[in-house]
Amino acid sequence: MDLHISNILNDLKNDDIQAYLLTKFTNIEYISGYKPTSFAFCIINENPIIYASKMDMEIANKTSTIDVREFESFEVMIKELKEEGIKSLAIEPELVFSTYEKLKDDFDITSKTYINTQRMIKTPFEIEKIEKATEIAQKSFMQLDVLNNKNPENVVAFDLVRLMIENGASKESFDTIVTSGANSSLPHATPQDKLLEKPILIDWGAVFKGYCSDNTRTMVYTESQQEIWDIVAEAHDKAIRAIKPGLKCCEIDGVARDIITEYGYGDNFIHSTGHSLGLDIHETPGFSIKDETIIRDGMVITVEPGIYLEGEFGVRLEDTVAIYKKGLVIGNLPLQID
Repeated sequence: MDLHISNILNDLKNDDIQAYLLTKFTNIEYISGYKPTSFAFCIINENPIIYASKMDMEIANKTSTIDVREFESFEVMIKELKEEGIKSLAIEPELVFSTYEKLKDDFDITSKTYINTQRMIKTPFEIEKIEKATEIAQKSFMQLDVLNNKNPENVVAFDLVRLMIENGASKESFDTIVTSGANSSLPHATPQDKLLEKPILIDWGAVFKGYCSDNTRTMVYTESQQEIWDIVAEAHDKAIRAIKPGLKCCEIDGVARDIITEYGYGDNFIHSTGHSLGLDIHETPGFSIKDETIIRDGMVITVEPGIYLEGEFGVRLEDTVAIYKKGLVIGNLPLQID
């Protein structure tokens, strides 16, 4: 039996729960290899099964390592689960309320993060795909030649996505951010139909065989912009050097945040230092003030400190880090783009 399923069965046994219901697409893909296109219900117990929509039956049968059954109705699914003797059911915290309402009268329901815990630790096979996604994204960025690009922000973003797909990505891993000038002080700025100004901030990533990459680079041009860039780069580098198994994630956030605060810009660092990624672009754990998760080998987490000066400009620098006794940056893209 698949190691991930075996681990979840152990969790269920320890908590005296009979089955685990998954509905999140990437969780089902993680467990079975099948990624739903409309909806699906994956039941993990000694005889795991996926209830898939009629539209998905062909692809589910071809890709799933778990037995697949066509979903007819909630009534039928509930009846079959009860016939198996299932009375207690663990659910993902993300389960939509409307689905919970359909199940709550028939099962003793408990929210559990079993699968999130599993997904924190990447296998070597998963890390290889993240590395390939990063390679594609970084190669595409260099081909973009942003320093000599005369197109509007939205066209630059489009061209970067096109290059990633031409280089082997299935898609972008999130909406590509290309922003410049004063708008670079907005962490999640939307590319505008205007020519690139200075500085230029680009946050982008590729998906390869389901797995995401994530990088950010900021190109600066003036002495004041370079001063802020240097502070962010120091926070970025020292946070990465501080990563090691056994520390808490919040301690790495503290390294980056303390450096930026010492320079007087603590109030301008307005997000966490990083997030895990994998099948989803945002996974747990993350390098944030409140995350006390213990860092372990096999985690893959971004480091992305930033300083944002409202109405002026912003600087963010981001790399993805795989943890093997220490933090190892994935990819070889220079931090400063000249």
